[in-house]
Amino acid sequence: MSLSCPRVLLIDSYDSFTHNLAALCRKAIPDAHIYIIRNDQLSIQELSSILPQFAAVIVGPGPGSPDVPADIGVVSRLWTLHEHELIPVFGVCLGLQSLSIEFGARLKRLNVVKHGQISQIHHDGTGLFKGIGETYAVRYHSLHVVLQDDGNLEPLAWADDGFENGQVVMAVKHRTRPFWAVQYHPESVRTSEGGLQVLQNFWRLAKSWYAYHGRVPQPWSNEALAMVGPSWPQPSSSTLSPSQDDVAIKVTASVLHIPGVPVVHICDLLGAQDESSPFVLLESAAQPGRFSIIGCVDSDSTKLTYTLGDKYIRLSRGPERWLEQLGSMDVWSWLTSFMRSRRATDGPSGTPFWGGLIGYIGYELGLESLQVPLPFRKGTSQRRHPDLNLVFVERSVVVDRHFDRVYIQSLKANDGSWLCEVANRLTIATPSPSNVSPHDLPPLFSRPPTIHLPDESLYKSRILAAKDYLASGDSYELCLTAHTNVTVQLRPRLTSSSWDLYKLLRKNNPAPHSGYIRLQPSTLLSSSPERFLSYSRPPYSRCQLRPIKGTVRKAPGITRTVAEELLAGSKKEVAENLMIVDLIRHDLHGVVGEDVSVKQFCRVEEYETVWQLVSVIEGAASGSESGDEYELGWEVLRKSLPPGSMTGAPKKRSVEILQTLEDNDRSIYSGVFGYWDAGGGGDWSVVIRSCFKYDEPSHNEPTDSSDLEFEEWTIGAGGAITALSDPDAEWDEMTAKLQSVLRTFEAAAGKSDL
Repeated sequence: MSLSCPRVLLIDSYDSFTHNLAALCRKAIPDAHIYIIRNDQLSIQELSSILPQFAAVIVGPGPGSPDVPADIGVVSRLWTLHEHELIPVFGVCLGLQSLSIEFGARLKRLNVVKHGQISQIHHDGTGLFKGIGETYAVRYHSLHVVLQDDGNLEPLAWADDGFENGQVVMAVKHRTRPFWAVQYHPESVRTSEGGLQVLQNFWRLAKSWYAYHGRVPQPWSNEALAMVGPSWPQPSSSTLSPSQDDVAIKVTASVLHIPGVPVVHICDLLGAQDESSPFVLLESAAQPGRFSIIGCVDSDSTKLTYTLGDKYIRLSRGPERWLEQLGSMDVWSWLTSFMRSRRATDGPSGTPFWGGLIGYIGYELGLESLQVPLPFRKGTSQRRHPDLNLVFVERSVVVDRHFDRVYIQSLKANDGSWLCEVANRLTIATPSPSNVSPHDLPPLFSRPPTIHLPDESLYKSRILAAKDYLASGDSYELCLTAHTNVTVQLRPRLTSSSWDLYKLLRKNNPAPHSGYIRLQPSTLLSSSPERFLSYSRPPYSRCQLRPIKGTVRKAPGITRTVAEELLAGSKKEVAENLMIVDLIRHDLHGVVGEDVSVKQFCRVEEYETVWQLVSVIEGAASGSESGDEYELGWEVLRKSLPPGSMTGAPKKRSVEILQTLEDNDRSIYSGVFGYWDAGGGGDWSVVIRSCFKYDEPSHNEPTDSSDLEFEEWTIGAGGAITALSDPDAEWDEMTAKLQSVLRTFEAAAGKSDL
């Protein structure tokens, strides 16, 4: 093998930025084939047997410490290979620390942790930094190394942290072996100069080393392929085009022009007030939202639920109930097959939804793709609630608030009479007394709600515990959350109490990604401000994620200028946002390959009630113009859950830590809700600023009230804990996030004027 199409081995230490580094390597090393393995995948004997077939090794970053064997794996053995086994190695962050302590450096904690922060990198412009000018790079580390004087390692660059940490080593090389490493993250979207150019210089130095020693990598073998698997990026098995035997469903639709029609009025006409029947609404209740989707669920609608650990999916249609065995598939693959046989075509181009799956996916279901076990269901008292609850919607109404259009659509054959019936009802109907303002509704509850907040001292102690994990290098950011339980006593009424409660919530806290999901046994009311993932229909399908980190509520004197100073001008807010942007890039690269870009970084956007710090990341699979990517967005969703904005980074280790710091399963909270369109598109939002309940007796129900109806609702809230977090401020932020929903319950009892 020559060095013209080199094979590069990237060793991943369970990090959430690995695919970003792989993409950078592909840019820096022409025609490179990147193979990714975990640091515990191969023994040193297995690795050394195939290492000569690679042109270089990249040791990626990761959580933990280089002196903990479980954190560093086989990496520590690379540095002591025999001379004839050597190949060029480039380390990043944890990789630099491992290399350094192997050759006598001392490992120390930084006085002031640097997570998601940008520093100037000082260097002499030679070797690894040849031709590189002023350099600013992103740092994610709490540990650093102090090199031995006149040791085997030579410092190449440093950051001057002043009174915080003094001078910190940022790059090293071995004096005699082909080892180079950097402490900062060259793959971060906010690293300038010291990213691509440094990797290009590493490859130039590696080629010079091969030329000097007269070596070339050995030919590729089947044994090596069996050990490391195919190169990255590899096509996902779920992005295969549908079978030619599948016959696409034809969408029938009619379009009405009805200026200013209230979405809740349409919902009232279509059955939202019947608490005993399923109903789904995805509503753009505030700017910049545009479309609201009403699923017209009927007795023919197929409902699907799944609980982690089950070997089957529960399905129902009207009175029918049955189980579908998963067999060799997981739930994601089963749903892919389900949707593939229900593809739709020829629907209106102006609406994002023609029909398809609507519902929620719980937080814990996302842990499967991270290979994080769920040892037991915390806080459930042996109850087994659905981790996924979806309905296949064949009839729908979509409201376009920008153009005052109402789309009435059906996937059913010969369904013109239903379209005409609904069109007539919407055209001639006027608001009924049930559609009066939420302010005028009688109280929903017979007494004020009973609110059980998290224990303040316990929550603050867990913030301090989280900061200890950050200081030890186990995480860069931990999104700590807790449940608040609300017990209510319902008044007897003829309409749906949960639907009336949703109308109060949307009035109190209008949001662009609101939702009302009533799919027994679960009911979800959401006023979420955060879209998680949207993906357009093929061909030319693109995926977009819009993480929010940083919010300021509108108030007198909070102008755009003030909001930008508080958000975009805050080191803490920008660092939180940056960490999630880099994590999302990794998730997206892992599915679509190289075509990932940050379209917007930390821009302050105006919403109806708040200012928010929003970034936008987009990606598309190579060859997506072929139209083969019907399931691409679903695969991105699968590989991106749980939402990084609700976990922290690195995601896997952060989730494992959070399991020890939180008392309950998060359940629906911090999962996602939305739709997978039968045409191939989709849109999913993060379950925050929301509440949910299950159809079962309340744990807090008084023992002498068997003749009264009680409900228990759950509200989740929390915040991103960083090295800069203050426990008192974090507690205040968490309780402030609760208020938009808690005020709704108080208003429903007649206690508040909203």
